[in-house]
Amino acid sequence: MKLFDFKLTEEEEVFAKRIHDDSIVIDMLFQGPMSPYAVPKHIEEQIVKEAEEKFGDDMGLVSYSGSRLIDLAIKGDLPEFKQEWYDSGLTAGNRQLGLGDMSQIIGSIGSIERQFDHFDWLVKATKAEHIEEAKKKGLKAGIVSCQETLGLGKDLKLLDALYNYGLRVVQLTYNNQNYVASGCGEPDGSGVSVYGQKFIERLNELGIVVDTGHCNKQTTLDACKYSKTPVIASHTGVENVYHHMRCKSDEEIKAIAETGGVIGIFNMPWFIHEDPKNSTLEHFLDHVDYVVNLVGEDHVGIGTDWPMTDILPTLKIFKEKIAHTMGFKKGDGPSTEVIEGLETYGSFINITRGLVSRGYSEEAIKKIIGGNWMRVFKEVW
Repeated sequence: MKLFDFKLTEEEEVFAKRIHDDSIVIDMLFQGPMSPYAVPKHIEEQIVKEAEEKFGDDMGLVSYSGSRLIDLAIKGDLPEFKQEWYDSGLTAGNRQLGLGDMSQIIGSIGSIERQFDHFDWLVKATKAEHIEEAKKKGLKAGIVSCQETLGLGKDLKLLDALYNYGLRVVQLTYNNQNYVASGCGEPDGSGVSVYGQKFIERLNELGIVVDTGHCNKQTTLDACKYSKTPVIASHTGVENVYHHMRCKSDEEIKAIAETGGVIGIFNMPWFIHEDPKNSTLEHFLDHVDYVVNLVGEDHVGIGTDWPMTDILPTLKIFKEKIAHTMGFKKGDGPSTEVIEGLETYGSFINITRGLVSRGYSEEAIKKIIGGNWMRVFKEVW
């Protein structure tokens, strides 16, 4: 664990640790528990060598490395996987389905289910009570979510089937246009479609949280208009703190809050500060402060989205060859940079320490690090 220098007093350090240890802590865009900077060097080298032998090109590494880390963790050859999650103090984090097409749907269900089947310390949370039970028993809870709906086409029966599997949080679209809505990469997009209105209605009926993280302004406002249950932005930032397509305007933040929802602040170096190589948790906290000042402490949470369970060579390839195909501008988006203070998930307590440094009360901190998400889950699930 690397402690960020918030210049806390000894008394404040004890206070922060007690809150972090006692609270339900939730990351609503949890790409962990591993960080590339927590992967042992010999494991990274092993994976690169295996991918070269199997595929012969760097794109093969991209499709191989993340799943290979899971394989190694399941076999017991990567104890850091479990250790990082426990060091983080996180009670729950999402386990993400890929719904871009049918191949992704089947493959990601298999990958996620392997984790639930093989890790006796990880439980699937389909009710808020499951997260509370995990906290009491010293276990970890995985929340099944997705960031895209394109692969579902217009078949709401597939949505029902995924709900039965455990899907509890659905982002309407990822950056681009799909059948449901317009993403943030579509600045002139029309928002939620007529079919999208039916889709949101079905999410409400099933008890699935409506997520607008990667949605454009009109989609976010439409989602808040049509949903009868709280709407969230699982991972975003504040446009008025740093103007980026992935950040939300005051109007969107207010609309989400008015539904009873929560705005999750991410730890993406490229999206919260103008200099990704020199971004710190202080910049993250600036976004938190803004949301609290705008709509109150009941409507802000954490959705880090970074760092990712992968290895550094893969992230370099992703930046150069893939990010721009997903709606990000050329040269923008995920790479090897991390926010100082959260280089690995084992340092997650730095977020709680940072909130202490900003003068938040114990009650407010507990809400921000997990309580607000739990309130939404209890209402929707």
